Amino acid sequence: MADQTKTASSQKLTRTDLLSMAVGQIIGVGIMTMTGIAIGFTGRSVVFAYLLGGLFTLITAVPQIFIGGTANFLGGQYSQVALLSGRKPAGIFTYVNLCMIIATAMYGISFADYFLSMFPNANGKIAGFIAISLIYLLHLVGVKSAARLQNLLSLVLAVAIAAYIAFGVGHIQPDFFDAGQFMTGGFSGFLLASVYLIFATGGATYVVNYSSQAENPTKDIPFAIVASTVGVVGIYAVMAAIASGVLPVSEVANKPLSVAALTFMPPSVYAFFVVGGAMFALLTTLNFSIGMMVYPCVRACQDGWLPMALAKTNKKFGTHHRFLLLFWLINILPLVLGIDVGIVANSTVIVTQVCKLLVLISALQLPKKMPELWAKSKFHVGDGALKVIGAVSILITVVAILLLLISSSAIQRYINLLFLVIAVVLTFLREKKVTLNLGYTEK
Repeated sequence: MADQTKTASSQKLTRTDLLSMAVGQIIGVGIMTMTGIAIGFTGRSVVFAYLLGGLFTLITAVPQIFIGGTANFLGGQYSQVALLSGRKPAGIFTYVNLCMIIATAMYGISFADYFLSMFPNANGKIAGFIAISLIYLLHLVGVKSAARLQNLLSLVLAVAIAAYIAFGVGHIQPDFFDAGQFMTGGFSGFLLASVYLIFATGGATYVVNYSSQAENPTKDIPFAIVASTVGVVGIYAVMAAIASGVLPVSEVANKPLSVAALTFMPPSVYAFFVVGGAMFALLTTLNFSIGMMVYPCVRACQDGWLPMALAKTNKKFGTHHRFLLLFWLINILPLVLGIDVGIVANSTVIVTQVCKLLVLISALQLPKKMPELWAKSKFHVGDGALKVIGAVSILITVVAILLLLISSSAIQRYINLLFLVIAVVLTFLREKKVTLNLGYTEK
């Protein structure tokens, strides 16, 4: 069977493209909202909570780097789970991963809301429709076009963040380390904030789903994961110092970044920060998420988990137009029809962590399933070290999932359970019709 995920060499993603994609995925509206919640947990020590949260994120990324640096898995994380853990985990991964498509429906709604906050007399639905449709059209033309857009959006996003830092750093109060403002929730509050911020600093590992589109995936993808995470975490820590330090903790706890920004940004710069920061963060995350979902789904079609007709390739551009059309409709319809999918979309955050767990568990199978390639990998470690790193990564992820479950409403927990049950049932119903094909190359 011809591999429908391969791309012409001129359209391959470079290291810079992958880095930009990863940065755009990490920087989302989470920084705008999660920082205030973390301040509520621990006060101004949120700065160090971000650093510890970033360390947790990097630890859980190491098994993904081990796998991605060993071979080029053409279906990204799906192929990793399929080849290292087998059919049942691959099926569960496939159907759980589809839940992420529902979550992307919130991007259009959120973009329209932000647009209306800046331009009250405009039509937010039309603005959202145009923005989302443009992104999907670029993916239809080719992943390289989407990468160029990501580079441009990330540049504007970087300028917006730089403006926040430049205008705000001089307004940090001299009593920043005052005992009443620091470690307000004790050690437990600090640790809780650190684990919570994993969700603000994570996301770079999904760049592995672009493996089939990368020039040099086994080298560039591990680099993109580490460099983007370290860079963004450092920036987030500085932003958190400003957000928690320009006003008393009581005034910024559980509040968005915009509360602090209003005190030191001129109106025009503040408007640019909202547009270039929050709105562009939504677009970069959506732009990344499209390819992140398409390529694993294509391989799942080729193996038999999903209808093969969905993986059909556009003759002119070589892109998967049917999947793109399906995902576009899922994004557009709730926006155009005014359907509130917030509860369902937000509920998928927990169940999709199951996909992360499956990848972490799969990494432990490298010595058994890919002994020769693993032995030659520049990321190779001994079996004992691999088990320790894997166990710590799994523990951190399980704790993060438990934190999400505790902080979620009952209906959100029920929705997650429903999604997981559906994924397991579909896996058992479809398994006998599935044939796992070779889904990796050495480089």
